[in-house]
Amino acid sequence: MSWSGWVAGVVAGMSLGQSPTTLEAVRLHKPDAAALARAELTACAAKKCEDAGRLALLAGTLALSDGQAAEARELLSAWPPPKRLAPYHAFYLGQARFYAGDAAGAAEDFERVLEAKAPAELAARARARLGESLLKAGKAKDAARVLEAAARASPTVELLYQRALARGASGNRAGQRADMLAVALRFPAHPYGDEALAWLTEGSKPAAKLGFTERTTRADRFLDAGASKRGLDELATLDTVKLDKAQAARVALLRARAFFALGRTEDAQKALALARKGPAAIAAQADLLVARRALRSDDNDKARALMAALDQKYPSQPAGDEGAFFAGWLDLQEGRFSEAVKAFTSFEKRYPRSRRRDEGMWFRALAHLRQEEYPKARAALDAFLAAYPRSNMGPQARYWLARSRELEGAKAEALRPAYEAVITSAPASFYALMANERLKALGLKAPAHFPEPPRMLTLPRPPELELAVELTRAGLFRDAADEVEAHGARLRSADQALPFAHALLGLGEYGHAYAVAARHLWGRAFGARAPEALAAFYPRAYATAVEGAATQHRVDPHLVWAIMRRESAFRPEVMSIADARGLMQIIPKTANAIAEKLAEPVPAPADLFSPERNIRYGAWYLSRLMERFAHPALAAAAYNAGPGSAAKWVKERGSLPLDLFVETIPFRETRGYVKQVVADLFLYHAFYGDGAGALKLPLEVPAPTKEGVSF
Repeated sequence: MSWSGWVAGVVAGMSLGQSPTTLEAVRLHKPDAAALARAELTACAAKKCEDAGRLALLAGTLALSDGQAAEARELLSAWPPPKRLAPYHAFYLGQARFYAGDAAGAAEDFERVLEAKAPAELAARARARLGESLLKAGKAKDAARVLEAAARASPTVELLYQRALARGASGNRAGQRADMLAVALRFPAHPYGDEALAWLTEGSKPAAKLGFTERTTRADRFLDAGASKRGLDELATLDTVKLDKAQAARVALLRARAFFALGRTEDAQKALALARKGPAAIAAQADLLVARRALRSDDNDKARALMAALDQKYPSQPAGDEGAFFAGWLDLQEGRFSEAVKAFTSFEKRYPRSRRRDEGMWFRALAHLRQEEYPKARAALDAFLAAYPRSNMGPQARYWLARSRELEGAKAEALRPAYEAVITSAPASFYALMANERLKALGLKAPAHFPEPPRMLTLPRPPELELAVELTRAGLFRDAADEVEAHGARLRSADQALPFAHALLGLGEYGHAYAVAARHLWGRAFGARAPEALAAFYPRAYATAVEGAATQHRVDPHLVWAIMRRESAFRPEVMSIADARGLMQIIPKTANAIAEKLAEPVPAPADLFSPERNIRYGAWYLSRLMERFAHPALAAAAYNAGPGSAAKWVKERGSLPLDLFVETIPFRETRGYVKQVVADLFLYHAFYGDGAGALKLPLEVPAPTKEGVSF
């Protein structure tokens, strides 16, 4: 679903095997996709057109995905494969035969895939299915030989389980036992995890007895997977086992995690009491679990006390390190700046090897800034840069070195070199934008962030993309994406990556182009500031849809692109763990509310992967956020954390100037999000503005309206 080259095909006038309507339906997994494909095949067959093989391949794969294996076998057997797609035809025919009950025939098809020297990703899939087919066909030794190599190359739960069966059927009981144990311990929440456990405890001779380590490992993985009840069931198997003090504490800690997840707070507290009686490492984790829950509940006073107690009680444990850091951070959030300075100073001394030490040094400097102790802030920032000269927070420190001098009353000409250095050293950063705006406010001209705007190159399409285009024509979008990603992974230099990225841009594959650029063109774009490299980082993706939606809903199209860049990196198929979907990462619940406001039918969740619809909904939502918050930084904060949170932050600290306000956003993710979106908005304007002047970014934080979008 990730490959959307059909759009480029239509634009470029390619001869498509399927109609754009059918390809769109396939790409979005629409319910009528299979019927559309079958109808086109029927019409083609009646006319004896030359595209029948390609149409049959799509119709067959769609029937297969709908569980119609016999129909898929009939379709794929009836028509010859497209010339360049013979390995894919053989693979899907093998799939159809396997699920229709013909394992031996399926094995022959998968063998043909391997004999045809198929692309590496397809060959790996075919090898795995060949092993499974041979096993089902009763050829255990052949299956074991194939699956040994497949599982070594990719030890997925499926391959480990199939290899276990093949090993057992070919007489390798020790190997079978090892694989079943690996599945049971590493993948307990997978259905094969249950089957592996049943075999180990009931089917093997002698039956395996899982002990403390195995049971707690499984319980831990159940909890990580959100299967808290199953985690408790796993721990219950240890009730009849005699445990030592440390083991009992470990079990109690796991039970506390499960009870909290299930809302059984009283039971969790009882379990924690037992955990605290164990060794210091476990007792510290128990206290940290409670402190983190307080932190998430916004009970900052309670959380601060608990974090400080961790620091004092467990200075040699990771929990003490975390407690000391968050004690200072909570002081900073609550406006206790002097206490924050003391807390972070102590943190740096007590935990010199902490992974959070760089953040702690920065927050100490911020606490000094909030108290207007500018010389002390600069001393802290100088110490940070000396300790971490290559930190990604370097531009941040250098900006505030200059800004603190401005706040202290330094003259404009004295500030110019420091602000200009921030712009030239980190031209795409939020701090370069802030330095730019500060120079303008001082009546000084800022240097160009980039000497030239992005420039597209007109190059021949690399031959390695031809197969992906052919797969796109056939509607095999997943296979096309795999092919592009495989070739992208083989790139080794900027010289190789640049023409590849531009070919992808030419095909409308902005997400793939961006991914290639992020791996190989970063230095060329932001170090050498080469315009042809910048093109892959800042494309005007889906320009027609963006500009149309922006005009319709009266929102800056550059803000739409800036949000899209941060949300999805221009990939229309992305889905988050929170079920946010598509280019603008719209959650179905939000989409339903937007559709209601637009007087449209409620969209199916799959419809949110449509670039046009996703962009339109995102543009509508951004326009309403801008109406309410009247500043792109606040609109970005609301887009990420919700309008309620953004309004709360403005109420609490809206009197601060913009740069300091952004630094005090309490959510780390939202701080980073706002910084990138605002910086990207500025760059999009600078690169593609209409000549009416540079973006005017207010440096004060406006008060939002009480009414307006709240979801």
